[in-house]
Amino acid sequence: MLEIIFSEKHKILNYSNYKGIKQAISSATNIVLSTHTNPDGDTIGSALGLYHFLKGSQINVQIVCPNILPENLAWMPQSDGIISHETDKALFQTALNKADLIIHIDYNAFHRTGKAVEKLLQELEDVTHIMIDHHPNPSEGFKAYLSDPTACSTAQLVYQFTQYFSPNTLLSKDAADCLYVGLITDTGSFSYGIEDENPYLIAAALVKAGVDDRLVHEKVYSNNTLNRLKLLGFALSEKLVVNTEEKWAYVSLSKKELNKYHYQPGDTEGIANYALSINGVLAAVLITEKEDVIRLSFRSKGDFAVNTIAAKHFAGGGHLNAAGGDSLLPMDETIANLKKHMGAYKDELVKSGS
Repeated sequence: MLEIIFSEKHKILNYSNYKGIKQAISSATNIVLSTHTNPDGDTIGSALGLYHFLKGSQINVQIVCPNILPENLAWMPQSDGIISHETDKALFQTALNKADLIIHIDYNAFHRTGKAVEKLLQELEDVTHIMIDHHPNPSEGFKAYLSDPTACSTAQLVYQFTQYFSPNTLLSKDAADCLYVGLITDTGSFSYGIEDENPYLIAAALVKAGVDDRLVHEKVYSNNTLNRLKLLGFALSEKLVVNTEEKWAYVSLSKKELNKYHYQPGDTEGIANYALSINGVLAAVLITEKEDVIRLSFRSKGDFAVNTIAAKHFAGGGHLNAAGGDSLLPMDETIANLKKHMGAYKDELVKSGS
């Protein structure tokens, strides 16, 4: 096991151990970058951005992901080299077995990789686990952390780490493109109320490295399939429920409904935001039926903390205005449970909108 020199802040909840992470990377022989389940732009963009940076430094590195990538992210450089547990379990296991260092990208607890991959990660011996993430309340079990919930995205933290690792380095265009994807997808293209200048300065540095922001936006946001647009239309016209009195809305989609529109990973991305955009709605939830779980994606406006609801009632968590959770109950019982818990926050919702 590598001996990591911890920063003095490693005992508190939020801390940034750049020195320990740099030491671990420099000492490792085989590095694996691990992403969370149901991959989004930040986990994939951050992992690929770090991958290209480390490859450029002649460091041996591989990316693994629990699922296949959404189509709107599969264009990024070397995304076709990501090993998916969903499609190749043997190769996935081989990559883990070879690793002496695993860097967990954009998630703060092992269970965010899904039950199957979580089990594989926890069974590994003589492996150093490091976390790079911007979600609050990181769990124990990692050797070193780069954790900052004030960061707009994990991509921001990865960029800052590359500059610590190799000061004043102009990233390759491939690395810059990938980190830019992480930056824009987790900020809603800089529309989520960013409170400091750092994300804009990083975006400028990535553009200087060669990012064509218009082209990246087109590939990420204007790459819909006909089936995805039909699913969106169905979700909004047939499955949207608005509780005007309590100021929240939800959309529920069963496996049968998803299959009708030939669902692919990423097809439901943004549906909760459409519900949230309704005048007077301050919180919205997308409820989707997966193979063995009901997934809930929460969004909110203002100071209404959906991460509290996700953590307290649905074994999840996340950010103040964007969070996720799971339910093991059937769809109808999950909806009834959600209504009960959201109803308990009626006064808080109304107050947050005043």
